Amino acid sequence: MTESKQTFMNLDLVLKLKDKFPTPYHIYDEKGIIENVRKLNKAFSWNPGFREYFAVKATPNPHIMKLLAKEGCGMDCSSLTELMLSEKCGIKGEHIMFSSNNTPAEDFVKAAELGAIINFDDITHIDFFEKNVGYIPETVSCRYNPGGYFEISNAIMDSPGDAKYGMTQPQICQAFRILKEKGAKLFGIHAFLASNTMTDDYYPVLAGQLFRLAVSLKEETGCKIGFINLSGGIGIPYRPDGREADILAIGESVRRVYEQILVPAGMGDVAIYTELGRFVLGPYGNLITKAIHQKHIHKNYIGVDACACNLMRPAMYGAYHHITVLGKENLPCDHMYDIAGGLCENNDKFAVDRWLPAITVGDYLAIHDTGAHGHAMGYNYNGKLRSAELLLRENGDVIQIRRAETPEDYFATLDFDKL
Repeated sequence: MTESKQTFMNLDLVLKLKDKFPTPYHIYDEKGIIENVRKLNKAFSWNPGFREYFAVKATPNPHIMKLLAKEGCGMDCSSLTELMLSEKCGIKGEHIMFSSNNTPAEDFVKAAELGAIINFDDITHIDFFEKNVGYIPETVSCRYNPGGYFEISNAIMDSPGDAKYGMTQPQICQAFRILKEKGAKLFGIHAFLASNTMTDDYYPVLAGQLFRLAVSLKEETGCKIGFINLSGGIGIPYRPDGREADILAIGESVRRVYEQILVPAGMGDVAIYTELGRFVLGPYGNLITKAIHQKHIHKNYIGVDACACNLMRPAMYGAYHHITVLGKENLPCDHMYDIAGGLCENNDKFAVDRWLPAITVGDYLAIHDTGAHGHAMGYNYNGKLRSAELLLRENGDVIQIRRAETPEDYFATLDFDKL
């Protein structure tokens, strides 16, 4: 067994950084990110109105957001602070899609202030928005939930009927009528029906459902459909034997469905939007951590200086993240380890029963595919502090784009004066 998944990081670079940027830290590959988002834009270049609204929740860092904005991306926000972060990056208006649920009034107020496109999650939110904001925007969107199971070729991909998001078809039809009466002029449809799908058929099948819904809504309500948002859901190959999504083929398949359904209905001007966080950023981030202990009891453990507070997915979902022992890429993977952090939780493991090269204290490990939903899901249990974020520039330089937390940060919200 040998290493079979490549990383943009190497031992020489980690050793070069170690004095200035001690582990653990997340690092992102600027070159890979730019190349990937350009490929995405090329895949949908047949649609003049296409725009990727990057899911801010995946990697909420202004350096990353501005990098993507330069490539034409908008931002998908779901909270007040994500809206504020977009504003600080100079991103406003139709370049923000505000998709939230159980939304506080102040979030809607801020979204309206920025001129964001409001994507209503529930029909009751229309009156709630109008009551708190004072008007209904001319451009609006509604989130659709078809219920039941989402299937591709008789395989169940997910169960929208169990999801808390979106409206039923009768509700979205009624919502369009209400919004039209209140002054809305341009309408959008949004749906997210499956997560991390590993088939190129997901977007085309979803597009078919939404395109047929759009035609039906136009006929029933007379509303002008301006855009259809396919949201996220395209997966990445976390495992070394995984297959990468062929985004160019996916874009072409969506085009064919578009021309089969929308164009004959006189809707050939509808823009296509996406909200891809994981696909855009996931493969272009690594969590770099150092082996600081070995433990040999009923199993062989390698203790590292990162923990689930730095990367929650393995502990939370049992998610697989590939691991490269830097400098030992070509050695046989003939030792079985659990790679563990230091939390007082037994699920604080980045890998269980993983075959890796022999690891010694002081070795550096690169945990793959942490560019999305990695640092963003960090937390402070056990008083652990969130790590720094770094960016590997196209020219080979490394800059810090978020410093590591300090104990002073952890204590900042506590009021010791009242003890």
